[in-house]
Amino acid sequence: MSFDDCNSWPFEEARKIISRLSTLKKDGVILETGYGPSGLPHIGTFGEVLRTTFVMRAFRRLSDIPARLFVFSDDMDGFRKVPSNVPNQEPLGQYLDRPLTSVPDPFGQYESFAHHNNAMLRRFLDSFGFEYEFKSSTEMYRSGVFNECLSRILGKYSEIMDIMLPSLREERQKTYSPFLPICKRTGKVLQVPIIETRPTDNTIIYRDPETGDLGEVSVLDGHCKLQWKADWGMRWMTLGVDYEMNGKDLIDSFKLSSKICRTIGGLPPENLTYELFLDDEGKKISKSKGNGLSMDEWLKYAPSESLAYYMYQSPKRAKRLYFDVIPNAMDDYLDSLEVFYSESVDKKPSSPVYHIHDGTPPHYPGCPKFSMLLNLVQACNTSDENMLMEFVKKYTAANGESKETLIFTRTMVKFAISYYNDFVVGTRKFLIPNGEQKEALKILCDELRALPQDSGANDFQTKVFEVGKRFYADGMKEWFKTLYGVLFGSESGPKMGSFIYLYGVDNTIHLIERLYNNGNK
Repeated sequence: MSFDDCNSWPFEEARKIISRLSTLKKDGVILETGYGPSGLPHIGTFGEVLRTTFVMRAFRRLSDIPARLFVFSDDMDGFRKVPSNVPNQEPLGQYLDRPLTSVPDPFGQYESFAHHNNAMLRRFLDSFGFEYEFKSSTEMYRSGVFNECLSRILGKYSEIMDIMLPSLREERQKTYSPFLPICKRTGKVLQVPIIETRPTDNTIIYRDPETGDLGEVSVLDGHCKLQWKADWGMRWMTLGVDYEMNGKDLIDSFKLSSKICRTIGGLPPENLTYELFLDDEGKKISKSKGNGLSMDEWLKYAPSESLAYYMYQSPKRAKRLYFDVIPNAMDDYLDSLEVFYSESVDKKPSSPVYHIHDGTPPHYPGCPKFSMLLNLVQACNTSDENMLMEFVKKYTAANGESKETLIFTRTMVKFAISYYNDFVVGTRKFLIPNGEQKEALKILCDELRALPQDSGANDFQTKVFEVGKRFYADGMKEWFKTLYGVLFGSESGPKMGSFIYLYGVDNTIHLIERLYNNGNK
């Protein structure tokens, strides 16, 4: 298969790397994602790793050059604020400004807070089968991996200050230095002005902010850490990074880090700037606040494929990341699977599910939509998985089911029960039909009752339209709003013919009559 004409965004990003290699002599490509373990990993961190993985996979289809993904944890950064979503907050306050790997784990499970957060991230990435290499800032600083570049930055100190100072507020300019010495007395990561640089000795002189004493410290072997933007540029050069994404909030940081990287003789990576994920109020999700959705929360209500689909779509567009997006994400994923198996071979690599499943997506013929299962849970008024599956089996069998379809659908039924119980119960506002609406619903029941017993979903759908046209000559939108409002307490809902077939025509007639006769009780 030729991938030359594939225009999905992972292939477009991969071509940037290939173009870069035309001017470089490299026998391997490095893609990187960065993570700050100052709080529990959130879903945005996962999204960056996933999206970068899409690009790596696309690159491998376009090139024989080996590609690796580094997941880098900035775990030597200073602990600036106690997160609001962790236990034992008060004791943590005494460790402010210490390297994150020197802060005790508030959960009491790991060597440090950073080790705990790193482990959470790695466990989650491993559960998805990501291919990556984990890199710890603390380990790399202390082992001397960064020493050569740290020495270069010290030698270019004035030039780097000239890059950074114009970007800072006046007050910050007075104290800024690319180097953050680790205080021997307190163990804190100090943000203090540098009194003198000694490139020949690879040391700096600073004044202790508490005692006023001058101190000399080596910039090598983890005795100093770099400020964020200098650290980013130094890391690109040391690791030979060819590609890294960043959020919209880091556009200026990327530009400044790129200048620093060039100043010390490196070449900044190719880049995609993605829009941010937002919480239910439209605010940026934050590790320290714990707003938005966590990865575990999403996976309580839908399978991982739906999350991957949501992450894949339109990375340059800001999107809300809250519980109410889950049903549509699940249905869109299923729609994409269905389209994939009807497309020509040359178009398949442009499908989202091609990238989500690394070229071999599963096939679930006859699988009902998630939104339909939610409505089925409501119509049956039960959380009995086996009872619900009895309805589902008839539907899937009529649509060319496979063993895999039934297994996946049962999983979806479990998710639908959880989602319905936690988010739907008691929230829907059912429509009390007026006289004309009642008449239309009565006729629909009569027409459905008169259909042959072997009628299928298309027959039911046709009858729904026929009845609607009698009462809503100007359009069907109001008719379906009536149906959805009476049956599901919503202005939108499933394809009615499919739902009637799934729930059963007699059950549907009984449901309609019960609801409009008894005021939706």
